Amino acid sequence: MSGMEKYALITGATSGIGYELAKLFAKDQYNLVIVARNEKELNNCSNEMKQQYGVNVITIAKDLFKRESPFEVYDEVKSRGLKIDVLVNDAGQGQYGEFKDTDINRELDIIQLNIGAYITLTKCFLREMVDRKEGKILNVASIAGKMPGPYQSVYHGTKAFVQSWSEALRSELKDSGVTVTSLLPGATETDFFNKAQMQNSKIMQEDMSDPADVAKDGYDALMAGKDMIISGMKNKMQVGMANVMPDSTVADKTKKQQEPSKNQ
Repeated sequence: MSGMEKYALITGATSGIGYELAKLFAKDQYNLVIVARNEKELNNCSNEMKQQYGVNVITIAKDLFKRESPFEVYDEVKSRGLKIDVLVNDAGQGQYGEFKDTDINRELDIIQLNIGAYITLTKCFLREMVDRKEGKILNVASIAGKMPGPYQSVYHGTKAFVQSWSEALRSELKDSGVTVTSLLPGATETDFFNKAQMQNSKIMQEDMSDPADVAKDGYDALMAGKDMIISGMKNKMQVGMANVMPDSTVADKTKKQQEPSKNQ
């Protein structure tokens, strides 16, 4: 089989880390199946990848806030007779504010996107990978999953789920030929903070990671079959410290980091 027949499916591929990952796959001559909500952004991304890298790109416009959407993505891939070699679960959102004040419907959507879409797409494609005894899955988690996060309690909780679940899957899949890798970025220059309405948070004043650097760390770890990669030295140190401190202390420390900025 020629290398041109490899396919990577990427959610959230039109911006941020997902977009940078799509470029890395295309550069290595993977054809792409890119999934996002916005048809226009998908088409722009598709045209760019085709022109720049000469790969085949299939766009699927789906709103992954909806429970049925990941199943529909899978059905569409099957109806086209495609084999997915690499699944990248990247699409994710957060919401900023104290839990007592935040919008529960938005939070339920976020849980569906950050957890529901990940587990549904993985369930659908993993079975085929196991049957073929080959395949790779990259779950974009976050250092947020390693520490409780006041003002972003639901988001941090979803990322803790993704990390725990990825580790369990990895153990189940030992010797199956299928690898699961989780990528843990810290604060990264993406549209995440606008969507989460975090413009006033102190964290916005910190040095943010470049999404291209984060994507490269994740891509290299995935290709090497690694278990997990924390992107960036500062984030590695933060997680290292969080691992030795009590959760209550970590939560208070994170709260200070994420609280609204006084000079707004």
